[in-house]
Amino acid sequence: MILRSDETLDVDVPGSGPMRMHLFRPAIEGRFPGLLLFSEIYQVTAPIRRLAAMLAGNGYVVAVPEVYHEYEPAGTALNYDTTGTDRGNALKITKPVAAFDADAEAGLTALLGHPACNGRLATFGVCLGGHLAYRAALDPRVSASACFYPTDIHSGTLGEGRSDDSLKRMAELEAEIMFVWGRQDPHVPYAGRETIRGRLEEVGAAYEWHELNAQHAFLRDEGPRYDPALFLQAMGLTLEFYRRTLA
Repeated sequence: MILRSDETLDVDVPGSGPMRMHLFRPAIEGRFPGLLLFSEIYQVTAPIRRLAAMLAGNGYVVAVPEVYHEYEPAGTALNYDTTGTDRGNALKITKPVAAFDADAEAGLTALLGHPACNGRLATFGVCLGGHLAYRAALDPRVSASACFYPTDIHSGTLGEGRSDDSLKRMAELEAEIMFVWGRQDPHVPYAGRETIRGRLEEVGAAYEWHELNAQHAFLRDEGPRYDPALFLQAMGLTLEFYRRTLA
């Protein structure tokens, strides 16, 4: 499917100013489910853009917000190097959790108002973005959330003060959620994954759970941890999940 991938939308977030969202959607007439896609700590890099295009090409309007819009000029993408990693990790524990949540609410509202969106909403995220996609799915407007190797949920260390309430709030979850993990991911070890799965069971959440023999960031098609075969498998899982939950 031919795409539009050259659009941006600056969304006003109360208390923190404009947040740029990058839009990817089918270049045909029609209305499609909306996906709010949250990036890694590096913001909207080339691999994230290709991931968004992959999803949009399967019939979705995908919006990718710049998660550090208060701290970096619009359009900034951090590099996949030591400097970029240090900056992204520092901002992850500088920005208040409430500000991440306000971004999600504003992004979902803007996506819902897009003329190509059919009113059905889902979220998607990788790494930091996996955690943000989960938190965004606490919004009752969201039907489904695909969270890939989300960091900090098990430890409760997201945001300013490194003290989030993500596990506690899992009881509020109405959306169906899909977690995908790499067993060789040092950021979310086995005990951490079990903490999250135990909480899902405790609150009676509707969820899918997949563990693959993969490293952290195995979806990122740049760098030594990329696994093309598992990328295709993971996209198949994701698209089937969305087809079922967004029907």
